[in-house]
Amino acid sequence: MELWDIYDENRAATGRTHVRGIALGKGDYHLVADIWTVNQKNQILLTKRHPDKPYGLMWECSGGSVLAGESSAEGALRELFEEAGIHADKEDLKLIHSIRQKERFVDTYITRQNITIEDVKLQKEEVVDARLVTFNELLDLWKQGVVVPKSRFLLYKDSIKEFINPPS
Repeated sequence: MELWDIYDENRAATGRTHVRGIALGKGDYHLVADIWTVNQKNQILLTKRHPDKPYGLMWECSGGSVLAGESSAEGALRELFEEAGIHADKEDLKLIHSIRQKERFVDTYITRQNITIEDVKLQKEEVVDARLVTFNELLDLWKQGVVVPKSRFLLYKDSIKEFINPPS
């Protein structure tokens, strides 16, 4: 049983928890954290969602619901480790976007890690493949409609590009 902390519309913790799989109450929100991982060659890690999940077989960054008692950063780090076997520290994270959507707050982080595709260890229940792509390849995949998130990606794609190629 997975538990989530419940927040109000202002992202204030209510002190209540919620069981995943049950509809949230009106005005209740939970946290979701995404994490884009960039390696030393400026390649971006993408994982392919399990076919039985919503948006099955689409490419994405690591991420998921934040568990009760976790911060969004801790949830992002846990998801990265669970889904891809990549360990990172809080100090390695940069928050690039935060939004309230439907019944959730979504925080999107980016991190630079010294990894190769051989370092990736897939969580078979969640992801079925992984690849490293350039920023332009990521954009091409997104334009083909095979990358999620679809519309939210546009809100922070420039932050990813700037992270990879900072202005001089």
